[in-house]
Amino acid sequence: MRRTGPDGDGVRERLGKSLFARVAGPEGPRNRALIHDTPGPRWFGPESPIRTVHGDASMFIGGISALLLQSLHPVAMAAVSAHSGFRGDPWGRLQRTSTFLAMTTYGPATGAQEACDQVRAVHARVRGVTAEGEPYRAADPRLLGWVHIAEVDSFLRAHQRYGAHPLTGDEYDGYVADTARVALALGVLDPPANRAELAAQLTAYRRELRATPEARGAARFLLLNPPLPPAARLPYSVLAANAVSLLPPWAAAELRLPRLPLLDTVAVRPLGRGVTSAVRWAMAPAHRA
Repeated sequence: MRRTGPDGDGVRERLGKSLFARVAGPEGPRNRALIHDTPGPRWFGPESPIRTVHGDASMFIGGISALLLQSLHPVAMAAVSAHSGFRGDPWGRLQRTSTFLAMTTYGPATGAQEACDQVRAVHARVRGVTAEGEPYRAADPRLLGWVHIAEVDSFLRAHQRYGAHPLTGDEYDGYVADTARVALALGVLDPPANRAELAAQLTAYRRELRATPEARGAARFLLLNPPLPPAARLPYSVLAANAVSLLPPWAAAELRLPRLPLLDTVAVRPLGRGVTSAVRWAMAPAHRA
């Protein structure tokens, strides 16, 4: 394989730093040192499936797809719309989420527990009423369970399709079991421990799910109007198209997102693999650091 020359290394470094700054925020270097350099036991060892999945560039597609899928629970979407500030500060929300994922996946056990405790404290304060008059609270285990399984299912399927090194079936079951450790610390009751349980829980939620105007508005924001510089819009549009492609067909239909099977096969997915590989290439120095 041809080695990357000095100019290529410079481009790679600049792209990697730019991506890391967007995803991790201004506190990224400090948080990275805290997560990786703090001694002590971890929730997950180096060979844990959760480390493989969460450390792969496929998370960029899985994350967008997870947000779209999560939006289909009307009560969860009402809480997000009223309290998360995702429109006013989408990058801040991304940075907080990525830091949480990194801490719970790679950080010391004390830091992982503290991160979960902080999220639970925020959830305890979030209450409201939907547009239909239904009261909600973010700490409701039923809502927490939906957010968890929608996220895990999206991350898992993104890794199966776009991951650099897809796992075996048993390893993906192990991934679901790993995520259950985090879910329990967040207050989820009876999180799935394998893919069969994950699929069963997704089916059990199906009757509660529908696309509200808030959900379709969030989808338009995520897919068509993200606050990005012009140079980033084309690669992001590829990631977004693949996030839609990753959705279950019924979910895409609920959100009125067009899907053309032939175009998906011959163009969307190959482009998605290409952009994901480019992200992986750019971020490789950061992973080594």
